Amino acid sequence: MARYITITLAKAGITCRARLLDDEAPRTCAAVWEALPQEGDAFHAKYARNEVYTLVPRIPGAPHRENPTVTPIPGDVCLFDFEPWEIGNPAYGYEPGSTAHHDQGATDLALFYGRNNLLINGDLGWVPGNVFATIEDGLAELAGACNALWLHGVAGETLAFARA
Repeated sequence: MARYITITLAKAGITCRARLLDDEAPRTCAAVWEALPQEGDAFHAKYARNEVYTLVPRIPGAPHRENPTVTPIPGDVCLFDFEPWEIGNPAYGYEPGSTAHHDQGATDLALFYGRNNLLINGDLGWVPGNVFATIEDGLAELAGACNALWLHGVAGETLAFARA
């Protein structure tokens, strides 16, 4: 039986529903499911293009690579597992003391709302993400809210992941 999560931009009041890809990414799905709910500051990607994400404390048991992609499509929900040295670079703009600067590293939970995404970082090169869910309901509304974050900023917005 399919399992679902909700993804919410709290300030915008927009929620979508995503189906876990248990067959394609069983270990990632299990780790995320056990760690839910998760919520944190929302960020709009600088380089990947149409991505909104949050950083949470490192999710135990999440595999470094499973069902990876560097070209996510609209509706993909990905997990990125970062070591402290990969994400704590001051040039990335995360506040001192934030999850990005945690001694154990961080987990990036991301959604992709548009086309033509490319996961490459000038410091690290390719940054594959584990595709663990696909948005099946509410993507159009979410895309509008995500585009507004790009145009007007993310201040005060949070991104929440929960079991549906």
